[in-house]
Parts: sequence; C-alpha cells; structure tokens
Amino acid sequence: MSSEEGRIVRENVQMTDTDPLSTTATIVADGLALISSVGTLDALRATDHDLLGKTAPLSQLKASMRDVAPDQRKALGQALNDARRELETAIAERQAHFEAAARREQLAAEQLDLSEMIVDRTVGHHHLITQTRERLEDAFIGLGFTIAEGPEVETDWYNFEALNMPAGHPARSMWDTLYLDAGEPETILLRTHTSPVQVRTMMRQEPPIYIVAPGRTFRSDTADATHLPVFHQIEGLVIDKGITFADLAGTIEAFVKVLYGEDRTTRLRPSFFPFTEPSAEFDMTTPSGDWVELGGCGMVHPNVLRHCNLDPEEWSGFAFGFGIERMAAQRHGLDDIREFVTNDIRFLSQF
Repeated sequence: MSSEEGRIVRENVQMTDTDPLSTTATIVADGLALISSVGTLDALRATDHDLLGKTAPLSQLKASMRDVAPDQRKALGQALNDARRELETAIAERQAHFEAAARREQLAAEQLDLSEMIVDRTVGHHHLITQTRERLEDAFIGLGFTIAEGPEVETDWYNFEALNMPAGHPARSMWDTLYLDAGEPETILLRTHTSPVQVRTMMRQEPPIYIVAPGRTFRSDTADATHLPVFHQIEGLVIDKGITFADLAGTIEAFVKVLYGEDRTTRLRPSFFPFTEPSAEFDMTTPSGDWVELGGCGMVHPNVLRHCNLDPEEWSGFAFGFGIERMAAQRHGLDDIREFVTNDIRFLSQF
C-alpha cells in the first residue's frame, strides 16, 4: 500500500467515526479491494503493515473501544476480530498466489529439454576377460552347471593338501605360490588355482554336484606373452554316482561346440595332475584344422574324495580347468595376453 492509499483508509475511519461498526465494514471492504490490487509480494507486505500494523485503522478502532457505549463493546469487539481474520486470510491467499507464480516461473526457467539430442555420447562396455567369463558361465549353465565361488586368500590345506599334495610333494613345484605373512609360515596364500572352490563345495554340499568355479588366481610369474602373475581360471567339477571318463569327454566336447560352433571337435591326451587319476590334457581343432591346447582334466582322485568326506566306492566324478585369458586370446586371434592388462583404449575398444 502506498502512503497515499494508507492515508485514504485512515481518513475513512475519521469520516465514519459516528458508527464504529460501519467504519469496520468500510475498512474491510477497502482493505480487500486494496489486497486484490497489489501486484508484487513486496507491495503485499507493505499492505499487510498498513492494514494490520499498530497504526492501522483497525488498531485505532480497537484503541477507541473505551469510548464506546458499554452495550456496544461486545458487538464491536467481535466485528473487529472478524475483520482482522478476514484481512489476514485475504493477505495469506494473495501471498500464496505470488509464491505459486514465483515457483512456476522458476520451474519454467529450470526446465530441461528431455528431447534434446546428445551428440558424441560414449558408452562403455565390459572388459574382454569379463565378456569371455560371462560367455563361459552362460555355456555351462546351459549344460546344467551352477556357478560356485570362493575366497582368493586360501589356506595351504585347501589349496594343496586336500588336493592330494601334502607338504613336500614334488607336484607343488608346478605352482609358483605367493605366501602371505600371516599365521604359521607357508600356511596362508593367494590361491594358485580355483580348485579350492571344488574342495569347499564337496565339504559343504551333498552330491550330486555339478559346478563351475570361475575367478582370479595368483602365481609368482613374470609377465610375458603367455603368462601373467594375476590371471583368471574356470574349473568344473562333477560328483555323482556312476560318473565315467566318457562323461568327462562328452562334457568337454559339448561345451566346446556350444562356445565355438558345431564344426569344432576335441581330443584328450594323457597327462598328470596330482588331484585327478587318470588325467589328461584336452585340445580343440582350429578352423585351419590344427589342434590347440585348452586345458587339463581328469577323474577326481580317490584321495581328494576322502579328504572331503566322500566315499570313493560310492561317488565318482571328474574335474577340468583352463585359463580364461587363453580362451579369449584363442577366440580373438591374439598372441600376447599382456594386452589384456595394459589398459590401451585402442585395444579394448575393439571388443
């Protein structure tokens, strides 16, 4: 309210002082008209002060009630209270109107155009090793296997002794083991293969067992075209009644055809592993007709079954394993697995 508008309201009080009730009605009517006419929130705050402040007309009428006849005071007091509430309500509604308009204006200014085209958007993807691992997992799940996992920090018992390699066994030299400075010397280590997952599964789960165990493994190797100190393996284990070497050969043939195509075939060559007997290496044909080695396999050794509280007279099984880096390299024609860990975006973006 301007000073001139405030003066007019106060003059109205003086002009109608012969009838306080009429004066009150006039103040309310003029005040409501004034409230509806203000155009800004700041002007509304000034109007609030002029209509309801200490020097406002209603306040002057309230102060003059001592001069009103006693029989009229109750009616005038009620009228003044009603007038004040009516003006306060009108001011609050007008304030809400201004605040809502301000919010709408702010939202309009901050509105996002969701239809705007995003140019040169770069979308990432899984690393080639992760892609290969997931492809292998899908293939084995399709063959009826489940995925099993275990700790990367292992004990000597799970990594060696339970797998028919007691302390001092010459086969331990096949693995360049990384021992941790924890507990007794050479008892805690970074697993050299995912075979401990097989042991843990056999000890906690009743047969039949059909699992594959993918994961990272660690060896004290110098990185070169075919070796890495940290690499990935996937191993399979089947424990059931009446399992034979023919089941092993058939499983390897099946997963190779699922992964590489029906035109591929496999063969088994005699080999040695302390945790399987008999043991073999398995190879696969290439498109050119050559043979390429994939991994090792064999029938689970009776001593391994006994370590896991399984009776070898009742249960039999087979195990197999191979490197995921080797599998990826063969699938994509790579001759140096160090490319997987150099983080060269030019290389990784090809897959």
